[in-house]
Amino acid sequence: MKITSIGVNNVNPYNKQQQKLKSVSGHSPFADKIEISTAAKEMQGSSTYSAERAEKVEKLKAEIESGEYKVDARKVAADMLKYYRY
Repeated sequence: MKITSIGVNNVNPYNKQQQKLKSVSGHSPFADKIEISTAAKEMQGSSTYSAERAEKVEKLKAEIESGEYKVDARKVAADMLKYYRY
């Protein structure tokens, strides 16, 4: 029996399948899609929260830099206890 290398290099069924799909459809049959819900679009559009948050952060930064910011230790302790108890 004689074994030759004719046609052995072209044995890749996956590659052949991909070539057939490309030639038939012209593009890949599988594509990623993203859909954003209407609720997410509304949330994305409402930037009032982020504007208010930015204002609050800037006010706190200014108070800290000027030394006017005071921490209420009792309130911090009460909030920590409430957090860990529940």
